[in-house]
Formats: sequence, C-alpha cells, structure tokens
Amino acid sequence: MMIKYSSAQQKKVSAYALAGVDIDSKMSGIEVIKQMVATTKTKGVVGGIGTFGGLFQSPGKEMLLVASTDGVGTKLKVAAMAKKHDTIGQDIVNHCVNDILVQGARPLFFLDYIGAARFNTAVFTDVISGIVKACKENDCALLGGETAEMPGLYPLGEYDLVGTIVGAVEKRKVITGKTIKPGDVVIGLPSGGLQTNGFSLARKVIFDQCGLTPHDHIPGTRLTTADALLSVHRSFLRPVMALMTKKIPIQGMVHITGGGFLDNIPRVLPENCDAVIDRATWPVPTLFTFIERQGKVERDEMYRVFNMGIGYVIISRPRDVRKTLTALAKQSPVVIGKIQKGTRKVLYVN
Repeated sequence: MMIKYSSAQQKKVSAYALAGVDIDSKMSGIEVIKQMVATTKTKGVVGGIGTFGGLFQSPGKEMLLVASTDGVGTKLKVAAMAKKHDTIGQDIVNHCVNDILVQGARPLFFLDYIGAARFNTAVFTDVISGIVKACKENDCALLGGETAEMPGLYPLGEYDLVGTIVGAVEKRKVITGKTIKPGDVVIGLPSGGLQTNGFSLARKVIFDQCGLTPHDHIPGTRLTTADALLSVHRSFLRPVMALMTKKIPIQGMVHITGGGFLDNIPRVLPENCDAVIDRATWPVPTLFTFIERQGKVERDEMYRVFNMGIGYVIISRPRDVRKTLTALAKQSPVVIGKIQKGTRKVLYVN
C-alpha cells in the first residue's frame, strides 16, 4: 500500500533550519560547486573532492614546500554593496600565489574557507567560479575547502573568504633576499588597483565622506567606484616564471600588500641594506590620488596603507636590469629605486 504524505509533512522544516542553518540547501549548492572544482585538477591531485582531507602527490625530497594563508579583507564589503562576487575568488587565489612566489615557489594546491550567516547558492557559486578561474590560470588545484554557516556571527548578506596555498620550490633555487647588496636595482611591476589592501580607508573616504555609490564614477576616470575598487588583484606568477625560465638572476622579490613599501620590502633585505624608492619614477593611478586628496591623507601614510600602483617588486643586479626589463616588457616594468648601505629600512626620495 502506498503511503501518502500531506503537503505539511512534505515541507516540514528542520529545527536547525529554523535556527538559521539549512543543511539540505547547503549540500545541494555544494554538489554544483564540486563540478566546478573538479575542473582545476592537476597531475598531482590524488582522489577527488568530498573526502575529509585532500590528497596531493609529494613533489620530492629535493623540494621545499612553501605555504601561506590570507584573506580578502573588507574588499568583501564592496562586493556585497555592488552585488558582484565573481572576481573576489580571483583576488584571494592571486594574493596567495604572489605571497609564495616571492620565494620562487610555484603553487601546487589551494584551499578555501567561506563563512556566512546563511548559505546563498548564487553568491557562493560566483565566488567559487572566481577561485576556479584563478586556480586554472595559475596551474593550481583547488583541493578542497570549508563552507560554514554561522548565523549570529556574520551579518546577513555578507561573508568571509580566506585562502590557504601550498607551493613548492627546489631547495637550491629558493629566493630569500640574502644575496641582496648595495648597488642592486629595484624594479616595480604595476598593480591591479588596490589589490586586497587598504579597503577600510578607501571605503570610508569614497562612500562615507564623498557619498559616492558603487555606480558613481571616480572623478577623473571612466571607472565606477565598483569597477575601480573590485579590480582584480593581479597574479605575477607568469612574468616571474618567465624570468626564471630564461635563467635571469633574481636577488629578491616583494609582494606589496598591507604595510606598503615601508613594511614589506624590509622583509627580504639583509641587515646592512636600505631600499631607496624614488616616488617620481611611476605615475600614481587616479584612484589613489583621489583617496589622498578627498580623505586628506598624508602622503607617507598613503604609501604605508596602499601599493600606490606598484604591486610587486623585483631586486636585480645592475648587470641584469636590461635583460629583466626586456623579459618583463609586457608588464610595463619600471626601475623605482636602488639598494644602499643601511639598517634594513625603506627611504623615499621625491
């Protein structure tokens, strides 16, 4: 005999769902995401998505593993305001790729964490699509992750995004900066906008003080505030690996993130060296000068909070500068400074 259920019984909502966490909805959305993640599989991946831990083939005993974890920060609030979530995933992957790249490491695999008050399938699918896109571009497997629903911890309509990356570099090829010496040359590569740093100040100036909306244009540009602020954090993997493939020597590299030049460049400097940065050597994008002027932010603080248009730094011997600039020509590199005797500081001229 067939048992018939009433519509009320069919639509019964669990106590957990009433408390704000709908497991069925979340799992349904994750099944869609699994198909996307599978497209990032590289030759090192063992097994698939869904187990308690992701498996990846060890790169070998002569290799060092390099790992980093980071978040997107309050750039996420701009994405929520603009209702645009398809680039945020690229930001977190590219940021993490750059962080391990400074030591010469290629990415192997990436793990993500997304936390929210409530699982929104459309939003999370957009976020994962960005992660998948960047993983493919960086030849990096999306090995797994965690999606957590925590009502009461996160505001409704917002989410947090964190990523962990693991890469590898040959022991004999790891780049530490210890070979940097006075006379070396500092080369800068242009950033993709603010990248993923300084957004608390940028939002305060642009939205709170100036009263602009995500659809208004940044004065002096053709970009809306959403387009300007959500510009994708660039990956510098391909141009840097091109240098390595051509065996052009690199003495040190720096990813210009939170803390700007002042806090990041000293991380690779030997104790007896200073970096002298000439701020007149590259044009600062309008977005930064707008924030500086409208927010009445002191110039030195701007260079501490933001990248000011330089997203990545390569330090070379004088004899290698021409070859380096030629190899990086498509990236619009510029010589922005030099290394001199000192005490591990960054000094500005102009």
